[in-house]
Amino acid sequence: MDATAQAQPNIALVKYWGKRDTRLNLPVTGSLSITLDALWTRTRVEFDALLRHDELRLNGAEDPATLARASACLDLLRRRAGTALRARIDTRNNFPTAAGLASSASGFAALVVAADAALGLGLDRRTLSMLARQGSGSAARSLFGGFVGMAAGQRDDGADAVAQPLLDAAAWPLAVVVAVTSDRRKHVGSGAGMERSRRTSPFYPAWLDSAAADLAAAQRAVQARDFAALAELSEHNCLKMHAVMQSSRPPLLYWNGATVDCMQRIRALREDAGEQVFFTVDAGAQVKAVCTPDAAPRVAAALAELSGVEQVLSSRLGEGARLLDDSEAP
Repeated sequence: MDATAQAQPNIALVKYWGKRDTRLNLPVTGSLSITLDALWTRTRVEFDALLRHDELRLNGAEDPATLARASACLDLLRRRAGTALRARIDTRNNFPTAAGLASSASGFAALVVAADAALGLGLDRRTLSMLARQGSGSAARSLFGGFVGMAAGQRDDGADAVAQPLLDAAAWPLAVVVAVTSDRRKHVGSGAGMERSRRTSPFYPAWLDSAAADLAAAQRAVQARDFAALAELSEHNCLKMHAVMQSSRPPLLYWNGATVDCMQRIRALREDAGEQVFFTVDAGAQVKAVCTPDAAPRVAAALAELSGVEQVLSSRLGEGARLLDDSEAP
């Protein structure tokens, strides 16, 4: 009873920061994201009657914190399958882990797809999205490719807090250039950070009040393929979220100097050089430049020359999580 799956991280253009239920990982607002192609997580899940407890290796090393979250997620699938079998999980990322590049999103999306297949459940994508969300809030979106919307939902059980595809990657083939300015794990995880902001940031109520309008405007921009509108909205939404983070007590300052330099360079590329490009930054120091495919080489070169940029990754938009054959196992 084993299966292997691959999922790609997603980058939120309209973000959620805050939960209405921390146990079920229910977001307090909706969100909109793009799924990447070149960055991936590959996860193999094997259920074994000889195991007394779940085991997990992340990039070849044991990771107790991730194991606890993965076991809780697998319990959801085990209950549906009517089994208590423990699992051996081997997972690998080809990009920095827990550093603001949505490795938990791709990780839990790959986990539920692999476990579903290994257990022979055959669950639909909506259900898998709901289950992945309980492992990591943003993982619900990595079940799908291209442009993806995530509903906050209203039900207490979270059954309507799921993701759905908005536009295929091929329908608007944008590119993403990632400036990695630190490969260190972030000092405060997203879940803990969200709760701190909810409790202490004076800007948090305004963040919630503007979320629905931002999401609706972004959805219109995507459907119209209006790059300028999406660029303005995404940068504004990003900076509002970081204002909430930075006004928390104690403050959540995920940026470093190179993060700010990258944002400034991206704005200069757009305003002075006429490139179609905009930035977004999640809970981490990495900067994602969303641009047209023809601009990607120039954007990558401009970011790579900045001091403090350790690595530049380039990707097109990609597909949702999928099963792999044995030759592609991690």
